[in-house]
Amino acid sequence: MEEIKINPIGVIHTPFKEIANMPIQPLAAQGIKGVIELNEEYLAGLKDLDGFSHITLIYHFHKIDGYKLEVTPFMDTQPHGIFSTKSPKRPNAIGLSTVKLLGIEGNKLFIEEIDVLDGTPLIDIKPFYPRYDNRENVAIGWLEKNKDLPIEKLRSDERFK
Repeated sequence: MEEIKINPIGVIHTPFKEIANMPIQPLAAQGIKGVIELNEEYLAGLKDLDGFSHITLIYHFHKIDGYKLEVTPFMDTQPHGIFSTKSPKRPNAIGLSTVKLLGIEGNKLFIEEIDVLDGTPLIDIKPFYPRYDNRENVAIGWLEKNKDLPIEKLRSDERFK
């Protein structure tokens, strides 16, 4: 298979300088603000994005070394296959977060509910559209037993460094 080359389109700035104690999902990051600094050459791509309340960010877990095919995720004490988790220790170290879009000024996007490290390379931005991005009547596998954990209180640790 042919190698894929992806270049960052910008950088995500957040208050998180270390992996430990970060929220593990955007819903657990209520009130936490960040700024996306988009590379100038992509500025025209922001046209009409200001009409959306939420955006989905695709980014690179830049502080993750290597990957594991089985991990013990933050939501459990048992190991699971990497593809049944949202662990950052993935073969391609790609992350996904849907955040609130507070505003846009030039090449800066002001966001809230951000759960990534400061300096995270941004790969892409997509508008969040509930009709297409939400699903009903879904099965959630091993997470079913932990679905009521207070995610707002769960924080990351050093296990995926």
